[in-house]
Amino acid sequence: MTALIELEGVSKRFTRKLDIAEKIVNVFGGHIREQTVHAVDNVSLAIDEGEVVGLVGESGCGKSTLGRVIAGIHPASEGTVKFKGRDITAMSSGESKEWALQVQMIFQDPMSSLNPRLRVRDIVGEAPAFHGLVTSEELGAYVDEMMLRVGLDPSFGRRFPHQFSGGQRQRIGIARALAVRPAFLVCDEAIAALDVSIQAQVINLFMRLRKELGLTYLFISHDLGVVEHLSERVVIMYLGRVVEVAGTEELFAKPNHPYTVALLGEVPRIDRRGQAFMPIKGEIPSPLNPPSGCHFHPRCPHAMERCRVEQPALREIAPGRYSACHLNDQS
Repeated sequence: MTALIELEGVSKRFTRKLDIAEKIVNVFGGHIREQTVHAVDNVSLAIDEGEVVGLVGESGCGKSTLGRVIAGIHPASEGTVKFKGRDITAMSSGESKEWALQVQMIFQDPMSSLNPRLRVRDIVGEAPAFHGLVTSEELGAYVDEMMLRVGLDPSFGRRFPHQFSGGQRQRIGIARALAVRPAFLVCDEAIAALDVSIQAQVINLFMRLRKELGLTYLFISHDLGVVEHLSERVVIMYLGRVVEVAGTEELFAKPNHPYTVALLGEVPRIDRRGQAFMPIKGEIPSPLNPPSGCHFHPRCPHAMERCRVEQPALREIAPGRYSACHLNDQS
């Protein structure tokens, strides 16, 4: 079966060019170089229709950048992004429009992602009206339907974003994404800025919408508890690379990669009451100058010389389970 979204060797780099003053300094013997952030490094991943995939990692590991590449906000520096088996860079104008509408993104901070000058009815109705999904006569009723679907009173449509709570603003962002009838949603820390009680409501909303509309999710989060509850499959990222992919139950029951083991060891659980908290050693390296070999080796308790010089390949270690660690070669 063809995956709904497929990434093949996708990398994303951001380069800061030298300004005029820095170029002049170099003319007179300076050694200022362009700075390149290696945000995503050679990621391959397939997401099937109807699947919920959790994407997990520390802040700065490239999760959000990868989500933006999938959603078309950032073009990939290298590699291929496919939608329903078609390379998005080789699509016709009609296919490109379908992809742009079918893949939508929900952002972490709804206050900064909603236009403060527009009323909610215009925020939700702008895209379907522009793309001709509904007529002008149908637009009002369509916006009301979208607001009801996400649990908002349609009478709130005349209000501005600042007149809502954080949970309500996130529902507005979800309604805006749903208004163009997508098949795939990239949820970038979509509940991280909400209170715990509101988080539960939004999680339930996501799962209800998936059941009603047949949606596929890439759920980006640093909260492993939420990912365990929501996802069928989990992807672990570290410094731009995917280090482990597994079904949710298998990964939480028996993590393979040392980084995954360390992450799960930090999750607070009732059955670990009284256990001393042991954070992962060291700090995540800078993506401006990532370590050679395995990116995790400066912090890994099992690192050996091979880890410092050779990048481990992400390979299948069990049916449907992948890991990028040299330790698997010794088992």
